[in-house]
Amino acid sequence: MAKNDAAPAASAGEGKPAGRMKLIILIALAVIAAVGLSVGGTWFFLSKQHASSVEAAPEAAAPAVPVKLPALYEELAPAFVVNFNQQGRARYMQVNVALMARDQAQLDALKVHMPVLRNRLVMLFSSADFAALMTPAGKEALRQQATASVQELAVKETGKPTVEQVLFTNIVLQ
Repeated sequence: MAKNDAAPAASAGEGKPAGRMKLIILIALAVIAAVGLSVGGTWFFLSKQHASSVEAAPEAAAPAVPVKLPALYEELAPAFVVNFNQQGRARYMQVNVALMARDQAQLDALKVHMPVLRNRLVMLFSSADFAALMTPAGKEALRQQATASVQELAVKETGKPTVEQVLFTNIVLQ
């Protein structure tokens, strides 16, 4: 009888580890499924928010950040040549000028008034002090005055400043 009791206990012990293994596998599968669902749900909601923010971003960014158009340059030909009388000696200045703008239509509207613009610049250049023009600071000051003069004319004639900068591409003093 003792033999009979020992045999069922041995077979019950063998069946118990198989049941534990099934339980461990089921728990591991449940944990993996929970982690997968968590990652999938997070990805789904974040991609949905990202897509809506990408769609809304251009609408919100457009008024806040104006797009800067590429620079357009208009060379004023022929070069400006003006004379100075300094201490009884004739002095000359030759300046090649370029206008920098961002809108071609506005620049074309300003070209209609080119004789007035050239007249303003000739008067400005001829009224400059020759000694001051010998320094880089003097040339920069003249350039800024020319920019202000051209912008003033542009606002008067076209309603907008049009020209961002007046650039001296070549300047010769003699």
